[in-house]
Amino acid sequence: MKAIWNGQVIAESDDTVVIEGNHYFPADSIKRDYFSDSSANTVCPWKGTASYYSLNVNGKENPDAVWYYAEPKEAAKVIKDRVAFWKGVEVVN
Repeated sequence: MKAIWNGQVIAESDDTVVIEGNHYFPADSIKRDYFSDSSANTVCPWKGTASYYSLNVNGKENPDAVWYYAEPKEAAKVIKDRVAFWKGVEVVN
């Protein structure tokens, strides 16, 4: 699977986990040069507290386009050390 935004592959892996229709990529599969920390957080009742990254690719920013659960709840432990995408990031096979 590949995650693509603004014409650039930002993550690539054969080992994604699909939950609620979202592909969670291993953290070591992302191209960190395009990612920056965000202060955003949201809470999912069964996964826990999500943190976010913003994307910066080819001069364009996509705020809070990547999320992850640093300490997922037990029911979601399979997505620990993984990231997922939204806000126009295309995930393709």
